Formats: sequence, C-alpha cells, structure tokens
Amino acid sequence: MSAVSTSDPLASMLERVRCSFYVRAAQLRLIDEEVGPIELYAGAPIARAASSTIHRLQRLAATETVIVSDVGFEADVPDEFLDKARIRFFAGIPLLSDTGQVFGVLSLFHSHPRWLSPEHVRVFEDLAAELAPLAQRRRDAVTIARLRQRIEKQAEMFARSRDTFERAATGARVGLWECALHDESLTWSGQVYDMFGIARGGRLVRQQSLECYADASRGLLERIRREALERRHGFQLDAEITTTRGANRWIRINAAVDCRAGRPFRLFGMKQDITEQKLQLEQTRFLAQRDAMTGLANRTQFEERFATLDGDPLGHSPIEALILVDLDGFKQVNDGFGHAAGDACLKESALRLSAICAQAELVARIGGDEFAVLLGPVFERDAIETLGREIVTGLAKPMASAAHVLHVGASVGIAHVDGPCTPSDLFTQADIALYAAKAAGRGTVRTFVAGMGADSERRIPWPIAQVGERRGFPGTTTH
Repeated sequence: MSAVSTSDPLASMLERVRCSFYVRAAQLRLIDEEVGPIELYAGAPIARAASSTIHRLQRLAATETVIVSDVGFEADVPDEFLDKARIRFFAGIPLLSDTGQVFGVLSLFHSHPRWLSPEHVRVFEDLAAELAPLAQRRRDAVTIARLRQRIEKQAEMFARSRDTFERAATGARVGLWECALHDESLTWSGQVYDMFGIARGGRLVRQQSLECYADASRGLLERIRREALERRHGFQLDAEITTTRGANRWIRINAAVDCRAGRPFRLFGMKQDITEQKLQLEQTRFLAQRDAMTGLANRTQFEERFATLDGDPLGHSPIEALILVDLDGFKQVNDGFGHAAGDACLKESALRLSAICAQAELVARIGGDEFAVLLGPVFERDAIETLGREIVTGLAKPMASAAHVLHVGASVGIAHVDGPCTPSDLFTQADIALYAAKAAGRGTVRTFVAGMGADSERRIPWPIAQVGERRGFPGTTTH
C-alpha cells in the first residue's frame, strides 16, 4: 500500500474525500487481474493487523455500498483488530468504469464509530463517481508500468536463457525453426542458418531451404510433412542436404504441428546437424561389412545381399549369376614364404578381382582364399563366361612381394539364375561348378549345368536359415 503525492490530482481528490467526512483515512483499492491489487491512501496509515478484516469488508463493498457505523458490533471482528488497528468505522463503495465494470473500491476509515445519514451516503456516492475516472486512469497507468517491468524482466530472463541455449546449442549443433503455413515463411535460430550455409538474419521462404535437400530426402520430407499436417501430429526425419557452400551434411528434423481452432497454422521444432554421427555410423557399418585383410565385402555382407536375389526396396538389382573363385597354389605361397607373403597375395588378388569385376553388384571374400562375385542384369550370359576367363587370366599373373615373386592361379565356378531358384540352390550350383573346375586341373572356368557333380560335397557351408525365397518358389533346399 502506498501514499500518493498531494501534487497528484488523484491524491488531491482522495484527500478531499477524506476531509469531506472528517475521517482518519481514505483508501483506494484498485483491482487488476494481470498485475494484482493497487492500493493508494490519504490520511493516517492503516495498521497491517487490520488487513484481513478490511479486505473482507472491501470484498463486500465491491458489489454494493457498505456502511459499518461501529465495527466493534460485528460478530466476526477479532479483538486484535479493535485493539491494534484503531478502526471502528468503515464505509466502502464500488468504483465503476465507463463500461460499468467494477474496477476498485473507495473506502473510509475512522478510529471512532460514525453514523452517515442518507444525504452523507449520496455525497459519498457522488464523490466516488467523480473520483472513478481519475482512479481508472491511474490503474491503467500502473498496470502498464508493471507490465512493462514484467516484460523487461522476462525479456532479460529470455535473453539470458537464449544466450545459454545458443551456447549449448552451438556445442550440440542444434537450432530452432518455425514455418508459418499461411505464407511458408521460415524463422530460424542462428544454428540453423549455419547448418545450411546461409547468412544469418535474412528473411527466408521454404523454397530456399528445400533446394538444399537431396532429391530422395526432399521427396520423403514432403510426404511425411503432408501426412503430419493431415493427421495433426509431429514427425522426425533424418535428411541429407547440400549447403549453399557445397558441403554435404545430414540433419535430424524434429517437428510439431501447432493448431488453432483445429486447423494447422505453423510447424516448429528443432534441427540438429548429425553429420558426424552419420559418418561414424556409416564407418561402423562399413567396417562391420568389410573384410579387414582385403577391404572387400565380408561374408556377412555377402549373405545379406545374396539373400535377396530379386532385388529389394533399397534399390538393389536382381542377381542373375554367382561366380565363386578359389585361389590355386595359395597354400604353397603361405607355407613357403610365410604369412606376410600370404597376406600380400590375398590383398593383391582382391585388388585385381575388384578391377576385373568393376561392374559387379558385389565382390566379397567369403573364406580363407575363397571369393564370391554377384552379377546383376547388366551382364549377358556370354559376357559372364568371358568375365570368368578374365578372372583366371588376371589372377595368374605374377605378384611381387618384398624380395619374392609370387605365383598363384584361380579356379572359377559360375551358376546362372535359370527359373525358380533359392540363394541356397544357386550357391550349391556355383560351388559344384567350382569343384568341377578344380577337378579339371585348376586354372579353369566351369559353368553349372544340370546333372553336374550331383554327388559332390559342398566345401563352403551356407547358412540355410538365412536364405530367402525366389520368385514365388516356396521353402529352401537343404544340403
């Protein structure tokens, strides 16, 4: 509660009201739901002990004029109020705004009982009506000042929070974004500008950012975004972009849909630069699927790719043929010149095989000196036979290793996909053809034909449980 300077028109009016009734104090209690009550008074200060009782009386006076000639006769007034507050008389009247709404109470207090005649009550009401416009302007001014202080404080807190967020977000490579749906305009925090390589602060439209997305990511984003707006729910998406400076990046988009009256009006959320995470994941996946010795695909990757002969949703082509390659004379090199020479032989053989089969779907090392080549539809049958002979010729050329010249050869078995066939069937056929090539004197190529080596044993086990079906042919063949 505060007093107002007598140079203030409202203070002068309040003092005039007090003097008109020769009371100890007059008070204005202005009601504001935004910033709380505003209290002004003229005359002697009112003891804090009186607060609860006075507020109860003023709540009554907020609905109609209340005159209490002797507060001591009120049954629910505590003795402490009478002893310490030194208030025995109370009068209160509601203050009405120009729209007829109650916005405060004008109160009179005195230390002795008083009686007001009907004429006095009319004067009290007239003074209240005269004071009301001044009081309303004061309430509005105080409200505005308090709100300004609150806004400034919130702005200061927001600035500190934003600074904290900016620092944390910079380290985490996270930024905030918003898209206004009515005009597709974007609002980004600084980190998002940096992710896209765009100068901070400029006005953005969505088309600008869309041009940075890779084709596949752009199409996926548009579809998921459309579904999110239709269903009124958020989404998360990892997308590939190329910045305006030509750098390739991966970002993770988290989005929420904001609705008004049941209709979406904006999308907002976070974007995070996950390029390093993506590279680490790809590196981990690459290492898990590569042969450490040769750098070729390992048996795990071969089995995963080979299990989908017809191709798959990831864009892999159908498999049309399998070539198995076995090095001839490798054991002699390894035993005669040592493991270092054997390792060098494997590495050089892998390099040559990769170069010869550059258009293959996959080249893999699947055993000690065993390799497999998956061929797609770009190869015709005659070209596959030619490729097999090129492998034999290429791997038979001498290999230099330290002080030694190494000589190995290769036997090649080929199996074509002819009609219904499971991966297990195709592998068995290529293995039989390879066995036939070795039996023919090594350094040769054999292509599987029906009836070839029906009783031969498979030398390389195939994980039957992982084999899929081929072209509607149910089940798998066990051997």
